[in-house]
Amino acid sequence: MKEDSQFNNEENQFTEDSSLNEEGPFNEQNQLHEESPINEENQFNEDSSLNEEGSHNEDSSLNEQFQKTEQSRLETKQVKNSKVKSLLMTVSAGVIGSVLTLTAVTYLPNFNNDAPQEEVSQAASANPSSGSPEVNNVSTNSLADMIEQASKAIVGITNIQQQNNPFLNQTGGEFESGSGSGVIFKKSGNTAYIVTNNHVIENANKIEVTLENGDKTTAELIGTDALTDIAVLKISDAKDAAVLDFGDSSKVRAGDQVLAIGNPLGLDLSRTVTQGIVSAVNRSVEVSTSAGNWDVEVIQTDAAINPGNSGGALINTSGQMIGINSMKIAENGVEGLGFAIPSNEVQKIIKEIMDNGQIVRPYLGVSLADLNEIPRFYFPDLPSSVTKGAVVTTVDPDAAGAKAGLQVQDVIVSIGGKEINDSNDLRKNLYNHSIGDKVEVEFYRDGKLKSVKVTLTSKQLSY
Repeated sequence: MKEDSQFNNEENQFTEDSSLNEEGPFNEQNQLHEESPINEENQFNEDSSLNEEGSHNEDSSLNEQFQKTEQSRLETKQVKNSKVKSLLMTVSAGVIGSVLTLTAVTYLPNFNNDAPQEEVSQAASANPSSGSPEVNNVSTNSLADMIEQASKAIVGITNIQQQNNPFLNQTGGEFESGSGSGVIFKKSGNTAYIVTNNHVIENANKIEVTLENGDKTTAELIGTDALTDIAVLKISDAKDAAVLDFGDSSKVRAGDQVLAIGNPLGLDLSRTVTQGIVSAVNRSVEVSTSAGNWDVEVIQTDAAINPGNSGGALINTSGQMIGINSMKIAENGVEGLGFAIPSNEVQKIIKEIMDNGQIVRPYLGVSLADLNEIPRFYFPDLPSSVTKGAVVTTVDPDAAGAKAGLQVQDVIVSIGGKEINDSNDLRKNLYNHSIGDKVEVEFYRDGKLKSVKVTLTSKQLSY
């Protein structure tokens, strides 16, 4: 109603201004102009007759005054129109704002205005005895703080090898064969122990470790296991090194938030952090190792794992290591398929390596290949019904297999009463036995099925 009243006042003002103009010294010309074009023409004719009688100067003065009056009227109308437009825009904006406000409240029916107040009341409560607010202790830990602390235990590992000249049969200088990551899991005084992947340090003549502060030192290899892809190192100059605690991988579930920390693509990107979730647990992935094919139990994650991340830590949101990042599926069109060795399995392997320097497993002493990978014409006497098995390709003369009588080209079809499908299957069944066990091995030789008794021994490795 105020705005309408203002609008009426503006109109009244305009009317009063017009009345003043009509009462001004040029009233006659304005009145003629507003009444009709005919009056203007008559006036013009009268003025023309005056001009003919010699009043040219007076006519010029009247024309100038008439133009000024017209300009004044136009400016007054423009001011009025501008005020009217401004008024209409103000009213429209108010109406539209009200509609939007009503619409927004309707669109968010679950919005809880009490939620922020409730959160504040949990952080602080009034103390009636003192009249001042009592602030409860609130944890200031954040994800960034946790990552900063965990990253101090992540190290870079460089595999240094000797360069050999096969043509001159000479050994050349050293070169960096590759690099990866490692995690400090134990510390005693200035001595620190590091877990990493076997493939990171395999065939290295020297292993160089780069600590979080940038210091470099040479590591000693305590032991390694190619099948599980775990290796343990020791460094002596680690006074300021931090330790990352193990978490319980058996409690990990699909959907848990995880972070991968490592050195992708080398030490220039050291302690890079990527984030994801646990995609699946208890996955079994077949991998090809220097000791043969093996099914590895892993945690699957979509946290980015790149070359150089191998041996780094997969941690939970509590800052505990729940796995050692080991591998990923790198194929065109495949993304987010990374794998880590579960921490509970890693701890078992670490303990045995630190106790024995290696993983002690039954050792048959033969190298194997899958029967279905070898052309059939190499076995002309083998019965056509035999389609599965493991073929002996080499024999260690000092091992249990050779002592029992196994030979090259024997096709092993069972061990300990378990049928063998391929070389990986043979290893699984073999490792279910213990050192000193006597097991029966059945095989085909020259088209005939034979069997021998083998007393299982272990293979001692030296580093």
